[in-house]
Amino acid sequence: MAQPANPAIAKEVSIPPLGLGGILRVPNSPIGLVLFAHGSGSSRFSPRNQMVADSLNRAGLATLLFDLLTDDEARDRRNVFDIALLGDRLAQATTWAGADRSTSFLPLGYFGASTGAAAALAAAGRANSPVVAIVSRGGRPDLAGAHLRSVHAGTLLIVGGKDEVVLALNRAAFDRLTCEKQLAIVAGASHLFEESGALERVIELTRDWFLGQMQQPHASTDR
Repeated sequence: MAQPANPAIAKEVSIPPLGLGGILRVPNSPIGLVLFAHGSGSSRFSPRNQMVADSLNRAGLATLLFDLLTDDEARDRRNVFDIALLGDRLAQATTWAGADRSTSFLPLGYFGASTGAAAALAAAGRANSPVVAIVSRGGRPDLAGAHLRSVHAGTLLIVGGKDEVVLALNRAAFDRLTCEKQLAIVAGASHLFEESGALERVIELTRDWFLGQMQQPHASTDR
């Protein structure tokens, strides 16, 4: 069934203190905000994440797609795997969103792909994190290390059934999480979910998880 249209107002934003570029889209009467943590050198223009964001917007969720690294930093591949650095950038964007008039009142979620998933979990594992929901798409949650046991936000790990190495890493990370959690395996899908219907299934799982988590009583907007 097609989702009802919920036009979102989009604007280019600059995330302090480095002025990282971002795209904030806020639909009518939003019920939450999802911040996207890209991985493996991707950017706010990632086609896959744009598709996910569009679906979330139509479901009533605001989205913030932004670059975790400056152009100069992105040229050094080591930064793509610097989870502490990426987690810092996500935390900075979270603080910015908490102060922006259009999003300050909304429950927050993180959507992370690849190393961005580790950054999301690392940021959410910090003391007093306001995040209530996390989704990892083909991510590397294992790279979040000790932060996994400190995450309180409901966490969904989505992995392709054919992505055997990453699936094993996700299973290990899943066992270390102590929050509300779920591991969803998309049958027949590889790492990038390029198979017919695979990305659509990822989008469905993601949308339902954020809507479910953000509408629970624990999704407080006090921060």
